Amino acid sequence: MSKLLFIAEVGMNHNGNFSLCFELIKKAKLSGADIVKFQLGWRNKPGEINKIDKKILHQLHDWANYFEIDIMFSILTNESLDLIKKYKPKMIKIASRTLKEDFSLAKKIIKLNIPTFVSTGMWSSKAMPFENNKNNKNIKYFWCVSKYPTEPKDLIGMPKNFDKTNYDGYSDHTIGIETALLSIARGANIIEKHFTLDKSDTTIRDHALSATPEEFLQMVNIGRDIKKKIDLGV
Repeated sequence: MSKLLFIAEVGMNHNGNFSLCFELIKKAKLSGADIVKFQLGWRNKPGEINKIDKKILHQLHDWANYFEIDIMFSILTNESLDLIKKYKPKMIKIASRTLKEDFSLAKKIIKLNIPTFVSTGMWSSKAMPFENNKNNKNIKYFWCVSKYPTEPKDLIGMPKNFDKTNYDGYSDHTIGIETALLSIARGANIIEKHFTLDKSDTTIRDHALSATPEEFLQMVNIGRDIKKKIDLGV
């Protein structure tokens, strides 16, 4: 019986106000998330919205430790990989963008030999990116569609039964929580959903397709009940 994991993807929903991350991390924990996730190395030039320096990175780790929630980062540059190594991460994320644009970086991440979540939205090959890698037991693949937001018609290829595929989880970019719950009913064991305090915020596109704390908690509660019924053989 595998545990159902929920990842609250903050990404850039802090809008460049990193003090807001205290509340985002707190609410992610209270909303039932197992992991809170940020992006490291994306839109991170001086003056850009996601400029995370050593001081901010240290603060994010401190807050996650305080609220007793695991923290994870999507790593998008070699510099950010070097930076995160110093924190001895328990887990790490490879975005589908990295598979497409910097596969050599993705291979470096895999060589760390730690639990690694891999989104495949931009991966065009039928074979999984690291299918024959010796560290394959540490890799968890996410089915996803790299469209923001993802519309119902874009979901046609979603696995009918995740247990019969190489996918362990689902990374959701749809509006609402229904598709995430559908994926659980189909056997997904890991759910990644964007997380926001205000869906009406227009600073970046991700707010609209994110779950509020109330929605995320509802998704977690319903999702865990669905998983229990599946495990019972209902």
